[in-house]
Amino acid sequence: MTRIRAQKVAEQMKKELADLLQHELKDPRLGFVTITRVDVSGDLQHAKVYVSVYGAEEAKETSLGVLSKAAGFLRGEIARRLHMRMAPELVFRLDESGEYSERIEQVLKSLNEHDAND
Repeated sequence: MTRIRAQKVAEQMKKELADLLQHELKDPRLGFVTITRVDVSGDLQHAKVYVSVYGAEEAKETSLGVLSKAAGFLRGEIARRLHMRMAPELVFRLDESGEYSERIEQVLKSLNEHDAND
């Protein structure tokens, strides 16, 4: 039963974090950030927030730093919005899956072109 609740909390956290990033965080160093996934532990004490950042590697690291510094504010807002006494500790991670799938697509495309030339 707790896993189902953790999944529901994770999904709601994803929605609320996206709203907070869009409307509340006004840091100019924050790039184009998308929340891709939130994984919450079964005891609701920890949450890994996976983000995708558009831009160069430097922009990704800067945005990740901004998010890490704002984690306390975001945690408090999540607790308030979700009516939780204790919100999970937020840890932000870069989600590289989009870039990985793009790279695989490029490799497959080049293989198809190579086969067409033979």
